[in-house]
Amino acid sequence: MKSAVLVFPGSNCDRDLAVAIEQITGRAPEMVWHRDTDLPEGTDLIAVPGGFSYGDYLRSGAMAARSPIMAAVGEAAAKGVPVLGICNGFQVLTEAGLLPGALMRNAGLHFVCRPVRLTVENSQSIFTSRYQAGEQIVIPVAHHDGNYQADVETLDRLEGEGRVAFRYSGEVNGSARNIAGIVNAAGNVLGMMPHPERALEPAHGNSDGRRLFEGLLEAVA
Repeated sequence: MKSAVLVFPGSNCDRDLAVAIEQITGRAPEMVWHRDTDLPEGTDLIAVPGGFSYGDYLRSGAMAARSPIMAAVGEAAAKGVPVLGICNGFQVLTEAGLLPGALMRNAGLHFVCRPVRLTVENSQSIFTSRYQAGEQIVIPVAHHDGNYQADVETLDRLEGEGRVAFRYSGEVNGSARNIAGIVNAAGNVLGMMPHPERALEPAHGNSDGRRLFEGLLEAVA
């Protein structure tokens, strides 16, 4: 599998994500700078990492979403290339219009950094095929702006179309309906606030995030 990890000024989880992808696929991803205008030829997976792109100035992800590389990401997503956005990557994808809704300041106005329990809501996507629907897993979060919000019509559509991938099992940050991750209508773009790359092996505390990457590899190999 040929993958690409985007790198923005302020990204601090890009290397963790690259290590995780290489562990699963056996091939190091291409690191793609935000000012590039093209993705590597034959890219099978685009990963948008967590961090603090552009220092989270203006709004989290707002400036990164207007980086030159994002036009190529949008074109690839429209062609069905899987796009995985984690934490700040989720914020970037909503700001770029690849996913609906917005990530707001946490309801408690505090940075939240701890393992959280999630419910897998949809096991039919290419990102969640290695999980069982209704399964409880534990993945760490680390964010200040993870409070997912959208209008009622959008939330109802996400629920009705099975596009809620992960839901917090309890209150974490004020997210509407405890949503932790969603997919786009085509099912090839996932945004999630928890960090699956930080739950890849027993040394991380658990390996519940590993199956997300294994499912992706199976889907695109």
